[in-house]
Amino acid sequence: MKKLFYTSFLLLTSIYSFSQSKIDKLRDATLMEGKKLYESEMASWYGTDIFMENYPTRESMGGYFSYSDKEVTKCIFFSKDEKPKVIGTITFDKTFAVKNANLDLVERGFTSLEQDLYTLRKNALVAINSDTIFKYYPDTNFNLVPLISNGEKKVYVLTGSTKNGVVIFGNDYLLIFDKKGTFKKTTKLHAGMIRLEYENFNGDANSKTTAAMHTHLPEYLEIMTATDICTTMLYEKFTDWESNIVISKKYVSLWDCKSDQFVVMTMEAWEKMLSNQSEE
Repeated sequence: MKKLFYTSFLLLTSIYSFSQSKIDKLRDATLMEGKKLYESEMASWYGTDIFMENYPTRESMGGYFSYSDKEVTKCIFFSKDEKPKVIGTITFDKTFAVKNANLDLVERGFTSLEQDLYTLRKNALVAINSDTIFKYYPDTNFNLVPLISNGEKKVYVLTGSTKNGVVIFGNDYLLIFDKKGTFKKTTKLHAGMIRLEYENFNGDANSKTTAAMHTHLPEYLEIMTATDICTTMLYEKFTDWESNIVISKKYVSLWDCKSDQFVVMTMEAWEKMLSNQSEE
């Protein structure tokens, strides 16, 4: 099975342009959004560690968020003041290497973009606290990722585990706002939530897993979501996964954890490929 999944990617990359023309736009948009989420979450992961190690008066901290700024990604922390100000800025290059990060603890006001992102985050928290669509699970918390791109304002809500060695897929949401930052609607991205333990952390070689997999019901996105891509990219370096596979009624999405290639194929093509593999 391990060889099958890995070999599949070699075949898929060669037939992709012929089999997926009608879903190319959705795939490309999802991939771009997933990478934006990944960059934001990476900056938040490492930015939080750096800030906490260097900022002694944590009681004045109101929160944080991250965003891309040209060739860098910034994680900013803001105060609890009625009119918050930035109390820390951590800047990362494309490698997200902590040794290359720049820490700035000079207090300042929000930039125009930061003010808009802060407003989105604040309004998203109001929506989350007032809508029963959002589900809370033990040993988890919500990670809010505000995004402004191509005139669209949105906030992704991902569920993260508070326990080491656990990856969570699902229980994620997309909040849409108008151009003024006023909340419009919430979309639930998965029907439920899946917890996966990764063996590199737990040291259980006997239960080594080389592929992650879950399904999407017909009422949800037909391909892997941006949040699926983000979560996979965040954790693939810590796991033994070679691939992540998402199956829906019409399509199969595959993410190669070694090359970060994203392929979507029809269920018909997937079943034909499996049949050919089994005959070899």
